[in-house]
Amino acid sequence: MFPILVTNRLLLNQLEDTDAESVLFLRSNEEVIRYIKREPDQNIQQAYDFIRLIRDRYENKSAINWAIRKKENPELIGGICLWKISADRKTAEVGYDLKPHYHGKGIMSEALVAVIEYGFSTLGLNNIEAFTSRYNEASKNLLLKHNFILNPERTDEDNLDNLIFELKRNTTLQ
Repeated sequence: MFPILVTNRLLLNQLEDTDAESVLFLRSNEEVIRYIKREPDQNIQQAYDFIRLIRDRYENKSAINWAIRKKENPELIGGICLWKISADRKTAEVGYDLKPHYHGKGIMSEALVAVIEYGFSTLGLNNIEAFTSRYNEASKNLLLKHNFILNPERTDEDNLDNLIFELKRNTTLQ
């Protein structure tokens, strides 16, 4: 059963095929993908393919991708995931995106706290990593606010512009 997370304002649940238009927006909007090193999606079929891919990753226990929705409105406004879950299930990477209209409103902060708590308490992770562009000030500030620590000794070989942040279990959340 897919884990549904509920916060004060948000519902984090599974992506559905009916979310395809919003998925396409999130995966193609210039502001959303500005710091991500991949080509933007071009059509709705790519959105459906992405939804299918994340369902497959959930089934094989390598990732959990949550849709971010406001409680009072079922519209998809963003996504947050724990992915690249290690074989020993001790480490995972967190990733996230959000429609620009919702930036600066504490939404991703609220979603991140719920996902971190789930990762540590339910999955039993010891470490959550975040790879973010050195130029993405909002993402860096979000991670630092929640006690992620920059690991200057690691580099992302796939994207040298990325910084790697880590959060260890038993770190106090903000």
